Amino acid sequence: MKRRNFLKGVLAFLGATSVVSFIYSLSRYLAPPASTEQSKTLVIAKREIPLGDAREIVFNGVPAVILNRPGKGLIAVSRVCTHLGCLVQYDKENKRLLCPCHAGVYDLEGNIVSGPPPKPLPKLPLRVEGETIVIG
Repeated sequence: MKRRNFLKGVLAFLGATSVVSFIYSLSRYLAPPASTEQSKTLVIAKREIPLGDAREIVFNGVPAVILNRPGKGLIAVSRVCTHLGCLVQYDKENKRLLCPCHAGVYDLEGNIVSGPPPKPLPKLPLRVEGETIVIG
């Protein structure tokens, strides 16, 4: 086999691999994600979240936090920052949610106080049944 033919074959193989990789990536990007309709519920005892405290959970694959706000009751919000997807953290001393990536600040309702986030944090459905908290 001549060297020229060998190099043509190698370049053709590499070109075909590049084209297939690009087409596969493009099709995965354009295709809608597989629907994983998870409508399960999560049950937590009320006593596990004292007044003024929070508990981090994962509900249907989404990191969230349940906050027991003094005078306002319980609320569950997503921990995924609406700016770039970092996980916000509960600041108990200042009673707010902070995004460590770009200094986004949310209040305990999930509303934007300051920083770059474009939207408030999504709320999760939460109801209190007796001594339990049901999410979902």
